[in-house]
Amino acid sequence: MKVSTRIIGAVLAVFPAAHVFACASCGCSLSSDWDSQGLSSGPGIRVDLRYDYLNQNQVRSGTEKVSNWPVDNHEQELFTKNRYFTAGFDYSASPDWGLNIQLPYIDRSHGTNGLAFDGTDAGTSHTHNLGDIKVVGRYTGLTEEKNLGVQFGLKLPTGSHSENFSGGAIAGDPLDRGLQPGSGTTDAILGAFKFAPISQNWDYFLQATAQFPLNSRDNYKPGKSLNVNAGYRYMGLGSIVPQLQINGRISRKDVGTNASPDDSGGKTIYLSPGLTFTISEKVKAYAFIQLPIYQNLNGYQLAPRSTVSVGTRFEL
Repeated sequence: MKVSTRIIGAVLAVFPAAHVFACASCGCSLSSDWDSQGLSSGPGIRVDLRYDYLNQNQVRSGTEKVSNWPVDNHEQELFTKNRYFTAGFDYSASPDWGLNIQLPYIDRSHGTNGLAFDGTDAGTSHTHNLGDIKVVGRYTGLTEEKNLGVQFGLKLPTGSHSENFSGGAIAGDPLDRGLQPGSGTTDAILGAFKFAPISQNWDYFLQATAQFPLNSRDNYKPGKSLNVNAGYRYMGLGSIVPQLQINGRISRKDVGTNASPDDSGGKTIYLSPGLTFTISEKVKAYAFIQLPIYQNLNGYQLAPRSTVSVGTRFEL
């Protein structure tokens, strides 16, 4: 158990960048690796640099892909390309207590045909700005093995929520709140996790994280969400560690006159294979692809066919 704990503590990032996604169709809480549970091998500072890319270019309603337009009273969105650059800073004060800070930078382009389908309310946008910062603490002193813990923290309203369309007939109009770099709200984050070895070479982890807004901002409140992750990895290949995750997300509808409640929220399940690479004693790298295996979305929403995540983690 002690050897497994040290191995688990040696790698990668805490709360991943996928948490900054505002809608149900954007992606799930992919965990970069076992240390996404917030564990570390000892006191110190660790830095994670991560890049995520997803192109939401298919409109879905319920469990089906939508191909026939127009649909009365529903906007025909064309695409939303998301590029997330996230710096994570993790500090372990002791084996029991730690703190993680996530700073996301969002580069997002979007296009829509609008509601009228005649070009009079079509538009494009390209936003690139700091997103909402997360500050999350953890406690792992519930068991002697330090393999069961809780997480608690806040998502802060640091990202802009006043961006405008930059092209098309609606250039200068406010961008949809679900497409803004920030929600404008302060959200609470609560979670729990457990990990353990299954055999000499196999480990597993389980994690559940809830996020819910504590306030509204400018007549908008994002929906509450619950992310559930399960992962398995194989440790018998030396410096290369293959991993397979199942990521589930349930999100409620957004609320407010500036929200789109009919076209927000839903349920998604993703299958996420990936690899972790040991570069040196203090440097790791990882790569994952996230593939949807179930999507049940409210109204009409853009969804990705896949999400690609790559990154590196190093100890200072």
